[in-house]
Amino acid sequence: MTARGNPTAVAVKALDDYKLLVSFENDEIRVYDLKPALEGMQGKWYGELLDIDYFRTVRIGGGSIEWPNEQDVCPDCLYEDSIPFVREDSGAPA
Repeated sequence: MTARGNPTAVAVKALDDYKLLVSFENDEIRVYDLKPALEGMQGKWYGELLDIDYFRTVRIGGGSIEWPNEQDVCPDCLYEDSIPFVREDSGAPA
């Protein structure tokens, strides 16, 4: 659990359009959309995430997600700003 009591991430998969499919320790699967945060970002630090091939190198780290050059997302923001994953074939949450 995070400092604010949210579950931590245990698995992540990059999706299209700068979205991430994140599995949490409470068995929830949620979608985190990083695109709004990336809009307007330039430069080496977070601007690297605009390279979709680099974006896809996301991994679990510190109860959240991170990339090889140490970009990361706050564990609480990852959970609180994500939405439940809904399977397209059933319309029901995963």
